[in-house]
Amino acid sequence: MESVLNWSVIISIIGVLVVLTNIIVQVVKKAVWDKLPTNVLAVIVSMALTLLTFFAYCQIKAIVVVWYMVAAAVVLGFMVSYAAMFGYDKLMEAIGKAGKQ
Repeated sequence: MESVLNWSVIISIIGVLVVLTNIIVQVVKKAVWDKLPTNVLAVIVSMALTLLTFFAYCQIKAIVVVWYMVAAAVVLGFMVSYAAMFGYDKLMEAIGKAGKQ
C-alpha cells in the first residue's frame, strides 16, 4: 500500500504556501494597513491558504479527512504564517531548539 504522505511534495507545498502568503500579504496590507496589523493578516492568509490546500490535497488523493488531520493542518498554518512573518532562518532555528529539548 502506498503511503498517504509524500514528504517531498508536502515540503514543496509548504514552501509555496510561504511564498504565496508573503505575496498576498504584501498586496493586501496596503488596503487594510490602518484596520488590521500585518502579522494578524499573515496568520489569516496563511490559515486560509493552508486549509484550502489541505482539503484540495485530500480531495485529489481521495483521503478521508479526520479531525486530527484538520488539527495538524491548523498547526501547519501557524508554521506557514511564522515562516512568512519571520523568515525561513528563524523557523529552522525554532525547530532545531524544539528538537533538542
